[in-house]
Amino acid sequence: MTGVPEEVAVPSRRNTTLKVIKGAKAGGPTVPRRRLVNRAVPASDEPIERVLERLDREPVEDPVEAGDLTVVGDPAEVEDLPGPDPEPADPDADAEPAGTAPPRRRRALIALLVVLLAAALAGAGVQGHRWYVDRATDQARRAAVAAARQAAVNFVSVSASSVDRDLSRITAGATGDFKDEFTRGQAQVRAAVVENKVQSQGSVLRAGIVSGDRRHAVVLVAVDATVRNVKSPDGRPSHYRIQLDLVRDRDSGDWLVTRLQFVG
Repeated sequence: MTGVPEEVAVPSRRNTTLKVIKGAKAGGPTVPRRRLVNRAVPASDEPIERVLERLDREPVEDPVEAGDLTVVGDPAEVEDLPGPDPEPADPDADAEPAGTAPPRRRRALIALLVVLLAAALAGAGVQGHRWYVDRATDQARRAAVAAARQAAVNFVSVSASSVDRDLSRITAGATGDFKDEFTRGQAQVRAAVVENKVQSQGSVLRAGIVSGDRRHAVVLVAVDATVRNVKSPDGRPSHYRIQLDLVRDRDSGDWLVTRLQFVG
C-alpha cells in the first residue's frame, strides 16, 4: 500500500425501491397501465457505509395493508400508456327498422281513413234518403193526378139508366166534408137525373198538379162532356174546369177527394 489514499470505486446502485400510494384499493376500477422508468442515482459524496448505518437508525413506519397499496413508479417519471380505443358508436343503433312506419304516423293514417269512410257513408246515407224521398214524392204526386182525373170523369159521367151505380162510384172516391155533403144531397141528385133522363159522358183533356206531397195534393182538371136530357135530346157539349183537393188514405193508400169545385 502507498501513502496515497486509494480511491474505492463504489458501484452505481439503482434505486429499486418501489413507492406506494395510500388510498388505492385492490380490485378497484382499472387504471391505465403505466411504464416504470428507472434512472441511475448519482453517486453520493458520503460513503455508502455511513448511509446504511443512518438508514438503520431511522424509525420504521407502520406497515400499510396490502389492500391499500398500489405499486407505481416515480410519478414524475411515469409515462401514461395509451388505453384501449373506445368502441365506435353504431350509427344504426337508434335507427328505426326499414319498411316500418312510426306508430304515431300509422295511427294518424288509420284515423284519417276512418274519418273519410264515415264521411263517405254519411254522405251516401243523406243522398240515399233524399233520393228515396224525392222518388216517393214524385210517385205520390202522379198517383194523386191519376185519382183526380178519374174523380172528375166520375162526377160528370152520370146516366139515368145507371144512376145508382154512378152515384156510388162518386161516393167511393170521396172523403171528409165533400163525402158528407154529397151523401146528404144524393137523393135529390138521383131524382133530377131520372126525371130529366140525363145522360152525360165526360173525358179529360188535361190535368196538372197545383201543389202536393206524399200526403196531400191539389189538382186542376179540364173536362169535356156531352150532356143529353129532355131539353137537348141530341146533346150539347160542355166544358168544365174542376179543382180537386185530395188526401191519401193511411189504410188503403188511395187518394180520395176532400173538396171539389168548378173554377171556370
